[in-house]
Amino acid sequence: MLRGFLRTDDDVSALVMRLTLALVFFPHGAQKVLGWWGGPGASATIQGLAKMGLPPVVTVLLMAAELGGSLLLILGFFTRLAALGIGCVMTAAIFMVHSKVGFFMNWAGTQKGEGFEYHLLALGLAIALLIKGGGAFSVDRALAGDDAGAVALPAPRM
Repeated sequence: MLRGFLRTDDDVSALVMRLTLALVFFPHGAQKVLGWWGGPGASATIQGLAKMGLPPVVTVLLMAAELGGSLLLILGFFTRLAALGIGCVMTAAIFMVHSKVGFFMNWAGTQKGEGFEYHLLALGLAIALLIKGGGAFSVDRALAGDDAGAVALPAPRM
């Protein structure tokens, strides 16, 4: 069962999706958990989201999905689990907060918040990784030990 969960091919596009999603979510998670880049840190994040009605345990899961999930994606380790966590965070953000604002981001500063277009893109990447797995250069691929999807280079012409 674990081998099937880790199984992936040597697809470079999965690597690109994995690293893109990780590089977007690492700073967000680091803001919430560590207080980096002007973020509130764990305690203030828990308190702030409690004011929105989120129980602390849910906020801890959200922080784990964003920071821990991004680190797992960078490594390609438990890629599907990390993508599921981030996908759940994005789905919740869309339905709990951003769908009320509309589709578009608040580029002009005229809306009362941000729309959900960014969240939809992140959700799309997460779903693709759930389907595809970690792809090339992933710990998942090394652990699964499956070369069925290996990319073979064409033989040189003489």
